[in-house]
Amino acid sequence: MTTKYQTYYVPAQSAWPIIGAIGLFLIAFGAGNYVQQLTTEKTSGGYILITGLAVIIFMIFGWFKTVIDESMAGLYSPQMDRSFRQGMSWFIFSEIMFFGAFFGALFYARMISVPWLGGASNNAMTHEVLWPAFEAMWPLVKTPDGTATEAMPWTGLPLINTIILLTSSITLHFAHTNLEKANRKPLIIWLALTVILGIAFLCLQVEEYSHAYQEMGLT
Repeated sequence: MTTKYQTYYVPAQSAWPIIGAIGLFLIAFGAGNYVQQLTTEKTSGGYILITGLAVIIFMIFGWFKTVIDESMAGLYSPQMDRSFRQGMSWFIFSEIMFFGAFFGALFYARMISVPWLGGASNNAMTHEVLWPAFEAMWPLVKTPDGTATEAMPWTGLPLINTIILLTSSITLHFAHTNLEKANRKPLIIWLALTVILGIAFLCLQVEEYSHAYQEMGLT
């Protein structure tokens, strides 16, 4: 009895991951410098940020083109399809853990660190030794050096960004539905709307962080 083995396409070495890593580094470095330079006349951070975004866009188009060309050439097998799905599943899992770490840190700061620093329970010595002038409150509106800050309300830009984020999920769902039905024109329209909403979200995030840093004293 002859055993039939399924072919599995192994892509050649690619420079796209390295290009993407360079783009992400430029974005992080440029964004940090841009925020720091908001109160100065320097503008190098903004140019670095734009360069990083351009590199990422170039990487996305190039990498997607490579994958599409390989798929259209019939190089992919059902096993490759399962590999793509597993990769996306691990990516979603990593995002869940990423935001889980943020929410965990928020919970720890709000429910444990702040009461301890305020001397709650049997932590009177912690309060006296580490920060005698600390007042346990939430949100924290005073820095260790005594500078007063202002908590950002949930209305305004945070609310608008949340609405945009939820709306982009809906448009992406419609794009996926039309992809399954092979409706090319509606697919392009809904996908373009999703991209536009994503760009708007990122721009408003930059505006929100700039406002928090410049006008509200949040760092």
